[in-house]
Amino acid sequence: MREIVTSLPGQRLGGRFWLITLAAVCGVVLTLALGRWQLGRAAQKEALQAAMAKQAALPALDGNQLFAHLPQDAQRARAQVEPLLYRSVVLTGRWLPAHTVYLDNRQMQGRPGFFVCTPLQLEPGGAVVLVQRGWVPRNFEARTQLPPVQTPAGWVRIEGRLAPPPSSLLEFGHSAAAPGSSPIRQNLDLAAFRSETGLPLADWTVLQTGPASEGLLRDWPPVALGIEKHYGYALQWFGLSGLIALLYVWFQIVRRFLRPRTQPAA
Repeated sequence: MREIVTSLPGQRLGGRFWLITLAAVCGVVLTLALGRWQLGRAAQKEALQAAMAKQAALPALDGNQLFAHLPQDAQRARAQVEPLLYRSVVLTGRWLPAHTVYLDNRQMQGRPGFFVCTPLQLEPGGAVVLVQRGWVPRNFEARTQLPPVQTPAGWVRIEGRLAPPPSSLLEFGHSAAAPGSSPIRQNLDLAAFRSETGLPLADWTVLQTGPASEGLLRDWPPVALGIEKHYGYALQWFGLSGLIALLYVWFQIVRRFLRPRTQPAA
């Protein structure tokens, strides 16, 4: 005859139990740390977004005021311009259309086309800044044909905001054009472009704003920092941490009270 008895908690806690406990604790600690890290990244980007909004609300700088904020040394200027990114500027200069570049596979309003970038030689001091002038659709029947873009001669006055260099897209080695071989390019590296053209280009660019003109649209999308993505990742990590803890409690503790053990009767 056999009778059913319930094993008491704490009995027969062998090496397997402690190994599972250690793995569960490590899993909970790791996922909690990753969740907190994602919250920290979200907080950093929220602070960056607030700084960008603050810069955008400040009065526009002209060329003299802009370069008064920046030292002559290029390395120091690169570091010092970062707090000024997204600040509005009003610049006067002359276009250098011979060095215009068309960045391919760029979208605006859901349509593919080109971002048109032209260096602008500024009036004070002759400094040169790359201006992201706007977007133009491409001719898909003649992919090498340049779209019509008007570039005024003489002195021009543009409005815009300071911006980092154009973002880079995935580029395969065989598709990369040799420097200077074509104005149509997938990406543009400012340092390489500076060496190619011999122009004293600044390490930052200007994103031209305002209504459509010269055949270009300027409906620039807002800068996407992906803050919601970090909150979503944090929620996933915290959820996984809770799931690990719940499964551990159920299988390693609760079921020890509920699972019957059979022992032979005396």
